[in-house]
Amino acid sequence: MNRGGFEALDPCVHCGFCLPACPTYLATGDESDSPRGRILLMRALERGELPTGDPALREHLALCLGCRGCEPVCPAGVGYGRGLEAARERLAAANGLPFGARVVLAIFRRRARWVALFTLARWLRESGIPAALAGGGRTRFALGMLAASRKTTFAGPGGTKARPAAPAEVRSAGPGITIPRPTVALFRGCVMNTLFHHVHAATRRTLEANGYRVVEVPGQDCCGALHEHAGDRSGARALLAANAAAFAGQADYIVVNSAGCGALLRDAAHLCGVAAEELGAKVRDISELLAAVGPRAGAPLPLDVAYDPPCHLEHAQGVRDAPLAVFAAIPALRLQRLPGAERCCGAAGIYGLLHPDMAAAVLDDKLAAMAAATPRPALVATGNPGCLMQIGAGLRARGLAIGVVHPVELLDESYARAGLY
Repeated sequence: MNRGGFEALDPCVHCGFCLPACPTYLATGDESDSPRGRILLMRALERGELPTGDPALREHLALCLGCRGCEPVCPAGVGYGRGLEAARERLAAANGLPFGARVVLAIFRRRARWVALFTLARWLRESGIPAALAGGGRTRFALGMLAASRKTTFAGPGGTKARPAAPAEVRSAGPGITIPRPTVALFRGCVMNTLFHHVHAATRRTLEANGYRVVEVPGQDCCGALHEHAGDRSGARALLAANAAAFAGQADYIVVNSAGCGALLRDAAHLCGVAAEELGAKVRDISELLAAVGPRAGAPLPLDVAYDPPCHLEHAQGVRDAPLAVFAAIPALRLQRLPGAERCCGAAGIYGLLHPDMAAAVLDDKLAAMAAATPRPALVATGNPGCLMQIGAGLRARGLAIGVVHPVELLDESYARAGLY
């Protein structure tokens, strides 16, 4: 019998190893806000022991960040994420989505809508108003998130410059022998392509500097991760199918520099079947492609940097070592991983919009660790747009003079100072 994903919860023996790994449980101390407690609720939902309209059931499952931090620490191998997907899909089908979620997902469902929205947001960001007004409270925090999406300005010499396109072939170790350069299609997405275009530019430059040939693919769209997380699987499937068709046969790899997008695209066949197998098999995080070839070293960048890995990179995709290889290619960079770095920052797609109080509570411990760090980092590096904006806004609200940056921006600056561009 097809149980729609609930079967992934079967190995759970309620041992409790997941409790200290769950940000919402740490924030509330409520067992129903822990993975173990939510699994009991999801099992009751599947068996019909709790109705889909039960308010407590809906609240506790809605408050889950979906960070999947419980999965790596589970000795039984429970597929918590799969079970949560199934439960949220059932609840959404029975109750519909909250009004705020419906509005946001409707925007991301049509390219013209999110392009228009984020174009306006970018114009507002460039005015300097968000940076000037960022702070505490919901409105000022939202402005801080927008301000945090600006390109990082590094002190000292360097700066990226335009350069000619890399050649289509490179020489191998054998004299007179040429081999094709691996082709990489850049997944542009929605938020990344509008508010973080500078990260896309850094991605292209660093890949080409390490022997890849980057190609553009038309017809791509939002990945659908926001829809899938909310329980709107039909919306997620439609967007995944469009992306699978756009990328079919286009490149050796598909590079993603947004951990949330990468996690869903990598798992595309789970939702779309055979039609999306090629898409999922070719997806790589930018750090993986760079680590696979080295990457080559750049110039010294003497900065104290705290690495805060995105949940959907470290937990969902299992990519842990590749980002460290990227940092290692930057001489003089002083890297630290702060206590609680493995826990969610509270962004979680549109979670912060729907549950701002819990998102703030989850972020608070992370900010406290950054404030207490010795030496205090100049920058926090993380590979996901929501995390960059959430952490950046939180730092501004606390009055901490710490910037946020995507890891590939650090390597890009190091390469620019080395004269590789």
